[in-house]
Amino acid sequence: MKEVIYSIVKKTNTERILQLYRQAGWWEPGDDPRYLITVARIIEDTYCFVIAKLEGEIVGMGRAISDGCSDAYIQDVTVDSIHRGKGIGKGIVRKLVQHLTENKLQWIGLISEPGYEKFYGSLGFEVMQSYTPFILKQPRD
Repeated sequence: MKEVIYSIVKKTNTERILQLYRQAGWWEPGDDPRYLITVARIIEDTYCFVIAKLEGEIVGMGRAISDGCSDAYIQDVTVDSIHRGKGIGKGIVRKLVQHLTENKLQWIGLISEPGYEKFYGSLGFEVMQSYTPFILKQPRD
């Protein structure tokens, strides 16, 4: 496999990032131009946004949200379906963790979709026993 380049970015191809969000099932369909504005803000305002490029094409992404001094949450890690199983997702997580630990963040967590325990476990993460994730349900526009 050709070399994958992992980069921390504040700006990148928002159309491609939106495609990755949709492929992962994390974004609704449609062509609302506000979606690209939202994606651009996600990239720019996220503490650490990583893209993985293969032969110049963005094939994966992930990000960490943080206060920048104590805690960080990794989220939105995904790789284009045709490039999965090649270690790209692990490379994204490693790049995020490297950046977070270099910036002395003490606590790094994440919430995974079911079925990824082995993937994240291989990267040093453990299931948080006795904790339950919650989400505030809000009405949609």
